[in-house]
Amino acid sequence: MIKVALTGATGFIGRHVLAELNSHDGVEVIAVARELQEGDPEITNGRWVQMDICKPPANAFDVLGCPDILIHLAWHGLPNYRSLHHFEAELPTQYAFLKQLVQQGLKSVVVAGTCFEYGMQSGSLSEENETCPSNPYGFAKDSLRKELQFLQAFQPFNLTWARLFYMYGEEGQPSSSIFPQFKKAVGEGLPEFNMSGGEQLRDYLPVTEVAEKLVLVALKKNNIGPINICSGKPVSVRNLVENWINEGKYPIKPKFGFYPYPDYEPMAFWGDRSRFDQLIED
Repeated sequence: MIKVALTGATGFIGRHVLAELNSHDGVEVIAVARELQEGDPEITNGRWVQMDICKPPANAFDVLGCPDILIHLAWHGLPNYRSLHHFEAELPTQYAFLKQLVQQGLKSVVVAGTCFEYGMQSGSLSEENETCPSNPYGFAKDSLRKELQFLQAFQPFNLTWARLFYMYGEEGQPSSSIFPQFKKAVGEGLPEFNMSGGEQLRDYLPVTEVAEKLVLVALKKNNIGPINICSGKPVSVRNLVENWINEGKYPIKPKFGFYPYPDYEPMAFWGDRSRFDQLIED
């Protein structure tokens, strides 16, 4: 039996990762939440643990049941990518929590990174690209990765840094994301959906596929380092929305050019999934 602890288990991605872990035989899940609530997902092969990672108990690793693997998704302050909170408060808190668990015996850590670590680079982005984040969130994530890699020299452990790109899904996504906005417009019966020009190219995956890939790399229990969790296929936001409309046969039309293009990301970038594909073949 492999014990897998999961932080951020009540979040958008976490709920789907929890469901994926529940589908695996031979896995015991320890789902972590800052506050336990009645609406929390059911766990069929484990238990919930209430813990604030900002103020963890001195014996946090024991409280978590001494897991073999930690999938670490918790991160406060999103989706405001420009907030200084990410490196002023979140970065030191996150590092202190992960360092404590590693020093107490944790052997394998999978941390959710972000494509924003690549900054304003365009085109297909691989893990071999130098990171050069251009917003505080990307900077804080990239800094945490580097801190953990330095920590490995003093306290050996396996580190997988899963760089997430764009995703969408039905439940729990922040209301500012394009898919919830689209579903809201459809639900209100609006004739038009306000959006940007839609020509930007991005890398999108359903959140269920993101969860599958995260669990797959976690159960490897290897020192994988940075790895893109992505489709590897660029798609325009225009085509993405038009596909949603066509698939659902919704009586709504996109209103292109209503919003300006974001200035914190390039017009065209997507992930290179070669390393992930190689990992699956091995």
